Amino acid sequence: MAFILDESAIPVNAAPGGADLIKDTTIETFMEDVVVASQQVPVIVDFWAPWCGPCKTLGPMLEKLVRQSGGKVRMVKVNVDEEQQIAAQFQIQTVPTVYAFKGGRPVDAFQGAQQESQLKRFIDTLVGGGANVLDEALEQARAFLAEGDVDTATQIYQQILGQDPAHAGAIAGMLRCYLARGLNDEAAQVIASLPDALQKHAGIQAISTELALLAQGADDCAPLEAKVAANPDDHQAYIDLALAYYAAGRKEEACDILLASIRRDRSWNEEEARKQLLKLFEAMGHADPITKAARRKLSAVWLA
Repeated sequence: MAFILDESAIPVNAAPGGADLIKDTTIETFMEDVVVASQQVPVIVDFWAPWCGPCKTLGPMLEKLVRQSGGKVRMVKVNVDEEQQIAAQFQIQTVPTVYAFKGGRPVDAFQGAQQESQLKRFIDTLVGGGANVLDEALEQARAFLAEGDVDTATQIYQQILGQDPAHAGAIAGMLRCYLARGLNDEAAQVIASLPDALQKHAGIQAISTELALLAQGADDCAPLEAKVAANPDDHQAYIDLALAYYAAGRKEEACDILLASIRRDRSWNEEEARKQLLKLFEAMGHADPITKAARRKLSAVWLA
């Protein structure tokens, strides 16, 4: 059901359905409740389960803060036991998991129990209050890093951490700087030293996933390309080649070879190619153009 994040399907001027600040959603109403609604008001999506102890604490705290926001943010709840298709789309592996949507797309996320002060900052940042100066600095650092100016990005991230040592976005940015310098082992050590709550932040988890992918993909590409060409039904070779491509920085090709495996036999080894592709999406980030393009291709293949 990858249409959930298919931006081309979102009506630009559509109005969110209903006036409720907090509601449950289903696979049939998710597009309207979350993607369309977040075009006008930020939407928090709470993935929970009836048997989950931390969910019983986190959910009510989020609901209270959403009501206190005076309509600046809405909350949509997803029971993962009942809405397994939505949970699979977002690769939910643990609950509670919370996503923030703005402008029709996910912009932030976290997993696990959080203190009320952390939740308030999460919401304040989402609606544009409370952390604007740091947010602007964070965007500047990301821009410098995207342009390859690792030194300037590092300096800005350090300044942010000087004011807020637990700023997850800045920590994730510093880790990206480590990766840009090839300091993968050092990045892994930093992640291991972080508290659990920070390790579960979406940006930091994405880097953990990327480190794992890079470690798995140390093989040369050429022999694996020959192996796939010699036996197009060797799906393990497709996956090995995708990991090698990713480690070599050939991310689009990594996605394409996994899509080729899915087209040939989507069910191989319990949908292993699809699972690997979702890991690439997590590592690259939802906003990455390669992720967006590959996700649309996956939707077309999966629904064919």
